[in-house]
Amino acid sequence: MNEKHTLSVLVENKPGVLARVAGLFSRRAFNIHSLAVGQTEHPDISRITVVVDVEDLPLEQVTKQLNKLVHVLKIVELDNSRSVQRDLLLVKVRCDMRQRTDVLQVVNLFRAHVVDVSPDSLVIEAVGTPEKLEALLTALAPHDVREIVQSGTVAIGRGARSITERSLDRVIA
Repeated sequence: MNEKHTLSVLVENKPGVLARVAGLFSRRAFNIHSLAVGQTEHPDISRITVVVDVEDLPLEQVTKQLNKLVHVLKIVELDNSRSVQRDLLLVKVRCDMRQRTDVLQVVNLFRAHVVDVSPDSLVIEAVGTPEKLEALLTALAPHDVREIVQSGTVAIGRGARSITERSLDRVIA
């Protein structure tokens, strides 16, 4: 049975690295559920957060293959209980002044924020787990949802340790 796994992959911040990492999952026919990439606290290192649906044994094989890629520095699987994981959601809802109160009640209920207001619409920003964001979309469904944009999952381990601690040595060397 497949289950979702969240991998945090530290890579050298170089062109083509993301394509090679994603290509490895693609060649194995693994579905990438979510993908987010960004620079870390070190400008020479990027973090790729990838959520995949896969069984444990094939995931171990892919992890070994990822470790063989030249610019991959470190791979850590982030367990839900030992990490903080969040997605970002932007939703444009068409609403006039009469409907706005109802939409704002939903926004407040989910601790979301209105980030843009126009006479006939609102843009709502929400951050949370995929389950929370899905519940928000369900609550907004009776209203005129015009557009949805969602980021990939970003995740970080709990506690003081950093996965970048000894990884910078390889980039500088």
